[in-house]
Amino acid sequence: MVEVAIMIEGQNGLNWSRWKRMARAVEDLGFVGLYRSDHYTNANPPDLDSLELWVSLTWLASHTQSLEFGPLVSPVSFRHPTMLARMAAAVDDLSGGRLTLGVGAGWQEREHAMFGWDLLSVPERFKRFEEGLQVITDLLQGEAPVDFQGKYFHLDQAVLLPRPQRPSGPVILVGGNGPKRTLPLAARFAREWNSNFITPQRYKDLNQLMDELLSKQNRLPSDLRRSLMTGCVFGKDDAQVKEKVKTRTGGKRTPEELRQRGLMVGTSAQIVDQIGVFGQAGAQRVMLQWIDLDDLDGLEAMAQNVLPQLKA
Repeated sequence: MVEVAIMIEGQNGLNWSRWKRMARAVEDLGFVGLYRSDHYTNANPPDLDSLELWVSLTWLASHTQSLEFGPLVSPVSFRHPTMLARMAAAVDDLSGGRLTLGVGAGWQEREHAMFGWDLLSVPERFKRFEEGLQVITDLLQGEAPVDFQGKYFHLDQAVLLPRPQRPSGPVILVGGNGPKRTLPLAARFAREWNSNFITPQRYKDLNQLMDELLSKQNRLPSDLRRSLMTGCVFGKDDAQVKEKVKTRTGGKRTPEELRQRGLMVGTSAQIVDQIGVFGQAGAQRVMLQWIDLDDLDGLEAMAQNVLPQLKA
């Protein structure tokens, strides 16, 4: 059975009241997890509320009981890997072992320019990302003090105390679809690979490539959980689906055009079928991107009509 979680864009107006309502709804409705982006802003104005990610996850850890959660993803471009390791270990312990530490290279030019962070060229960005993953892995998984001398990060007898309660700390997730840079890093460092906005056939192809990359690292396919994050437009009937797609795309796309891009779009039966196709392609968990942070009625309707069919 494919597990279903919810993913929200924190820079799209997230504040404390919305976060608390969303977290309680997602847990009460029976979704397996709640994930959110880590951004200062959107790529284009207007700027909206953007509740700080790690502060929000700390609240979530102590105010929910069963939800798995985490960032999709925290970039090492404005999150130093030593601080990521420290925060992740603490929040994971606070939650009783429910955090997934999603880590990324960074990509959004506008927020980096606005707040004075160096995004770097793509090759340099991924070199920094590789170093960051190594630093995080060494701190979380090893008991000995860490020495590391890279181009971007330097550690001298660095220790992480208290030690994470979970052996090796929280699950490290690497997200993305790039076969040359992202997937090899996931095969080396991650315990979960998260693809995003991709067709089922492409997902299947990359999943097979991932198995080959894992083998080169002397890892088994079962060593890496496979997940997918993609857009979601749910409606109680075809008319509502069409209206929501029209609103979301400004009338520029049809439901079928969004489906062809890998988004989950449709009624409950259609969403279930689309999740099933990704399951056949290798996805073990799907994070459905829920754009409207105030549409809890729609979220409830989707949970009540989709989740039971997946368990049948």
